[in-house]
Amino acid sequence: MDKRIGFIGTGHMARALSRGFLQAQIITAQRLFGYDTSTEAAHKFTDQTGGTRTGSVKELVSGTDVVFLAVKPQQMGEVLHEIGSLRAHGNNPLWITIAAGIPIQTYLKEIGNTARLVRVMPNTPCLVGAGVSGFCVSEGAKPEDVKLATDLLTTVGIAIQFPERQLDAVAGLSGSGPAYVYMMIEAMADGGVKMGLSREHALQLAAHTVFGSAKVVLNTSDHPSVLKDKVCSPRGTTISAVHSLEQSGFRAALIGAVETATLRSRELGAEQ
Repeated sequence: MDKRIGFIGTGHMARALSRGFLQAQIITAQRLFGYDTSTEAAHKFTDQTGGTRTGSVKELVSGTDVVFLAVKPQQMGEVLHEIGSLRAHGNNPLWITIAAGIPIQTYLKEIGNTARLVRVMPNTPCLVGAGVSGFCVSEGAKPEDVKLATDLLTTVGIAIQFPERQLDAVAGLSGSGPAYVYMMIEAMADGGVKMGLSREHALQLAAHTVFGSAKVVLNTSDHPSVLKDKVCSPRGTTISAVHSLEQSGFRAALIGAVETATLRSRELGAEQ
């Protein structure tokens, strides 16, 4: 790929994406650029990726073909204002934003209604190459832009396109979802410790059980309820445990968590 890729904001996700691009050999370090107001974050970016730190947003935007907007939502307004002031300089990169909750229209107000923009909701397993990235695109995005964005995002996991109206639900499910799973792993391990296992072994058992179960779901055509039934023997330990989970509202709690996170993502968008 002969594209030059830049990141405005060089935090954890920017560095994870950059490493994914490099490991997939989509680009070389010489075509990777980053800008950050944090000297520490910028140094980590250059140290971990071999990319080049630019001295300003203007320098980065004018020298790249794809620009990732990787700052926090509360910082995005200031960044967009600065980008908007550069429109007269004529560069027209593909913009890819990974900030949660901010609708496409907010970006277009500053960078132009015809801008080629991809709005992405990634999740933290991108850090280990096992992420999920839901994305939507602006009307100005071309089919080749969608392909390029997909090629880049799949270096760190899978990428699925959605209509923008569904992206808040993506945030509520896969964006926030790792936290729900970490809590489940912690609680399962606590149960193991309560019943006499060491903390180390309990965490190994819990984490690998979640990992293996997820692989079974992804590698078979069976519905999770069918897979669950295959583990539940008559009068056995698992059906007794499932009964306990149902009494505690386990599934309702997870459904409620996704709903709450989705609604909060919508609120964040309305605050912009």
